[in-house]
Amino acid sequence: MGAGLLASIRTAEASGGLSQGDAALLRFPAALELLEADFWIQYNELGGIQDNEVPGGTGNPDYTEALAALDEDMDQYIHDNTDDEITHHQFLNAYLVSKGAAPANLDAFRTLMGSTATGVNPDLIGRRLTNLTQLTVDTSWWTRYRDDSHNPDLDPNFTFPQAVPTLGVGQHTAIPRTDADTSDPNFLQAIANTAAFHFATIEQGGNSLYPSMALRATHEEVLRILISIGPTETMHFQTWSDKAGNAPPLTAVDPVTGVSVTFPDLEVDDETLNKSLIMPEPCPFLDRNLPICSIIRPTETSGVAMHTLQFLTDMGLFIGQSPAFFAFMTQLAQDADHTRHGRRR
Repeated sequence: MGAGLLASIRTAEASGGLSQGDAALLRFPAALELLEADFWIQYNELGGIQDNEVPGGTGNPDYTEALAALDEDMDQYIHDNTDDEITHHQFLNAYLVSKGAAPANLDAFRTLMGSTATGVNPDLIGRRLTNLTQLTVDTSWWTRYRDDSHNPDLDPNFTFPQAVPTLGVGQHTAIPRTDADTSDPNFLQAIANTAAFHFATIEQGGNSLYPSMALRATHEEVLRILISIGPTETMHFQTWSDKAGNAPPLTAVDPVTGVSVTFPDLEVDDETLNKSLIMPEPCPFLDRNLPICSIIRPTETSGVAMHTLQFLTDMGLFIGQSPAFFAFMTQLAQDADHTRHGRRR
């Protein structure tokens, strides 16, 4: 099935003034938005507001309460972020179809188990695209946006420190896997804290992806789409970077895997860690001979789609997915990366 999907996309000819390259620049983000919507729906089923905008779950009171320790409006923010990502993939795919181009379709890969805890949609158990129960979360974005001396575009070999080093080691669950995970309040708070840092880790990726894709576009509407959706990802990132700083300091051990996690107190004087410094610090941009500037980073375009896919894979988000899934996503990423100004190289 994966090979058939690849063949149909690679041979689809865009029309209506949309080149194959510009179509590829929208199709890869459309696939990522489908993946984002999949895991945000899982978060919303358990910890968000349940309504007609984002239906399906019934909520998990204990998990929702643990999330509220970071902010009493976390359920609303989770709901709204979920709704946004759903509209993103629906719009991008509808636009592609309207131009005679193939949309991104990941239905063949909805095979992962997900949570069975109280609150999930029972109809979607075993039909998830993403895995939120075995995450290795990179929190280097925290210091990257507080560092005024380094920019990954100019310093690709510089290692930005992790805000929560233990989240980057081993595998951690960001949702209760079963109701057993809600029995220990300390461990459940660690799960909620993990989710909060995962929220920001994901959204900072979209924060950089869309401007990087926009630099490759030719069609005015494609450029308009990319630079219009991208800033909403930045708004998501700003929100979650603020809330992650409120994660209660604690140490917990996963009773299933034995993996330990420690969330430090980030109310500190160190400017690279201080939780209140959520505005992007100015940093070097384009040339070190120019003044520092407050910017999104990174925005280097070389291999950005493949880098994004590898980043998500390394996170553990796709643990359990098939080789056909990785082949399909790799082809979408390569098609986007091989596009320059709307034309495939």
